[in-house]
Amino acid sequence: MTTTTPLPSRPDASRVEDFGQHLLDVLNHGAVALGLSVGHRTGLFDTLAGLSPSTSAEIADAAGLDERYVREWLGAMATARIVEYDGTTGRYVLPAPHAALLTRSATPDNMAVTAQWFAVLAGVEDRIVECFHRGGGVPYEEFGRFHEVMAEESGQTVVAALFDHILPLAPGLIQRLREGIDVLDVGCGRGRALLAMASEYPNSRFRGYDLSEEAVGPARREAAEMGLRNVFFAAVDAALMSDAERFDLVTAFDIVHDQARPDQVLANLRGALRPGGLLLMQDISTHTPLESNLDHPLGPFLYTISYTHCMTVSLARNGAGLGTCWGRELAESMLADAGFVDVEVHTLEHDIQNFFYLARR
Repeated sequence: MTTTTPLPSRPDASRVEDFGQHLLDVLNHGAVALGLSVGHRTGLFDTLAGLSPSTSAEIADAAGLDERYVREWLGAMATARIVEYDGTTGRYVLPAPHAALLTRSATPDNMAVTAQWFAVLAGVEDRIVECFHRGGGVPYEEFGRFHEVMAEESGQTVVAALFDHILPLAPGLIQRLREGIDVLDVGCGRGRALLAMASEYPNSRFRGYDLSEEAVGPARREAAEMGLRNVFFAAVDAALMSDAERFDLVTAFDIVHDQARPDQVLANLRGALRPGGLLLMQDISTHTPLESNLDHPLGPFLYTISYTHCMTVSLARNGAGLGTCWGRELAESMLADAGFVDVEVHTLEHDIQNFFYLARR
């Protein structure tokens, strides 16, 4: 008796064509993301927002940049419909609705800030590919411009919403900050949020810990320039910190999921709080099961950020490698395991990326 191997079925031609168009869109959108980053870093979007329709030479002159590069970048932005181009006059303009999402004055809505991540992460692609083969991870220090871009991102996602939206999630917290309490910000980076709070609430005392001296050094200098005497920064590994019942409020903005030992970090944060103290934790608004994230508006972006940064920096230190999308269910479970009680999870109407956890000691 002989058997025959069935021939593979031919894929549906219309589905192949549709998927091919989808991939073309992916290529174009990826290229545009890089162009948004360049437009932000060079100040071209800010320059265009202040100009009437102008030639490439006029735009380059106003921005203090090389005309040939500006002209080619404008070609990319015109074909992407980011800027508008009049072929009869050879002039370009950034429409006001586009400027409202692409300029520094648009903060916290400047999406060109976030576009910088693609260049930052592409810089370690070779190392990430190596990790696919041998495991392990890529450490923080190999990510060029990480702290600079993270500080800008924090300015948009945390600082811009801090006083009107985030702190009011905890009833009575703002009044206590005005009266004077002890606050720790873990994973403070360059200290944007902590500096803002220290300036706003001079009666309170603030400390910022970050693993990287490269981050806290600039934070110290900025605090000195601002004349702030109620804030202190130190390079401290949150998994090794030994502060006991020292703080009334601990904040952790977008940092727990990329820790090497997130369980120990959460236990230490609880231990650092005085009885009844509050943890305010911001983290990514995903769920633990993948199937619950399939329709997340930032799903591809968040999982990519995960394996190219958040997961890999944890694995580089032989850590848990939770990843960006560890999810609400696991976060709540780990908070409970660390001994936190009365855990609340909040969202903000304007923020599709983050959950905000309030947990008590």
